[in-house]
Amino acid sequence: MLSSVLGSIGRGINIQSLPALRKDANHFLCQHRRLKKLGSIWVAAMGTVSPPPVELFKPMNFPLKTLMGPGPSNCPPRVLNACSLPILGHLHPEFVQIMDEVKAGVQYAFQTKNEWTVCISGTGHAAMEAACVNILEPGETVMVGVNGLWGQRFSDMADRNRVKVEKLTKPMGTVFTLEEVEQGLKKHKPVAFFLAQGESSGSTSQPLEKMGQLCHKYNCLFIVDSVAAVGGVPLFMDEWEIDVVYTGAQKVLSAPPGVSPISFSQRAKEKVVNRKTRIPSFYFDMNELANYWGCDDGPRRYHHTGPISSVYAIREGLARLAEVGLESSWAQHKMCAEMLHEGLEKLGLKLLVEDKDIRLPCVNAVLVPSDVNWKDVSDYAMKNYRVEISGGLGALAGKIWRIGIMGHNATPDNVNLVLRAIGEGLQHCRGKSS
Repeated sequence: MLSSVLGSIGRGINIQSLPALRKDANHFLCQHRRLKKLGSIWVAAMGTVSPPPVELFKPMNFPLKTLMGPGPSNCPPRVLNACSLPILGHLHPEFVQIMDEVKAGVQYAFQTKNEWTVCISGTGHAAMEAACVNILEPGETVMVGVNGLWGQRFSDMADRNRVKVEKLTKPMGTVFTLEEVEQGLKKHKPVAFFLAQGESSGSTSQPLEKMGQLCHKYNCLFIVDSVAAVGGVPLFMDEWEIDVVYTGAQKVLSAPPGVSPISFSQRAKEKVVNRKTRIPSFYFDMNELANYWGCDDGPRRYHHTGPISSVYAIREGLARLAEVGLESSWAQHKMCAEMLHEGLEKLGLKLLVEDKDIRLPCVNAVLVPSDVNWKDVSDYAMKNYRVEISGGLGALAGKIWRIGIMGHNATPDNVNLVLRAIGEGLQHCRGKSS
């Protein structure tokens, strides 16, 4: 009723229609009073309702920022537009078709033909936990490469699931050699070995070639975190004999965080199917998720309500990667990272990772000079350029900046913008302290 009144106002009011409009408006107001009275009676019987929060009556604040930290990255218009598409049912045939397209896109991004390829409904941490709870059982041993935050996180998750954790530990900014890993495999005899391909806290790109073969030599599964790397550096899941790989939507794929691709090799699938104990998480149970994502011959069963709009978004993020092509995407990220490195050197700054061969182009760690506070420069960049530059984590907190170059943001213009913001920020902060 109200819509007819407002619609008439929007079109311009015909004098002859005023009596009818008054009647409609009066009817609406009477209905509103009746509902309010009914609500008051209900509240009197049930209890006192607190007032609604005043913040929700105001519009949200949406400043346009260039996100050049370790993630999330900015979304291209096609991804944002996909988020606003009409909602479909989570088992409607049209949505199932989109799920199948997403699965094909993930297989391309990972370079795999694994049937057990799905998206976890959650961020990258959810995919990490899914890998942990499906592959590992209480009492088993897992070996974890810890050269930053992500090895620590996986160790924590495994420990919470009563798995024995053996750590190979190296300083942030360094990577593991085949010799070091083999020594650990011989000593600890783990059922699985975890490594982060893109260790964003230390800005390293872990070489993975021959690592899977080495693990299989010792009857060990190989689990890889590639949240900050997929699409930005080469990854060949099948060729490199990786058993579990997962990533996030919000990095190179340039989609909102919320769904996270993961894939299990045939070896990994058999480990899950033949577990002695029940998978401790219903939500992350790959036996159920594989069915929901059409990875078996049975009809799809309801497992959970998938995040419809997030699946639309990652579908477009994967489509963008497919259109660009993996080789071109890897080359673009490498080119932009090298451009950044050269510009930083001209500003008198040094990178944390000295070995160019193991630098992660997607997240770059820059040593903070002793005469400035990292946050002052970061705040200057945000205040004056609306550019996000992040600080370090853990042992590197306050010692580095982390600059992300990922997906939609991996452009020379954005690199120049970051360099300008940092250069001016350094001058501003040094001028204040002098």
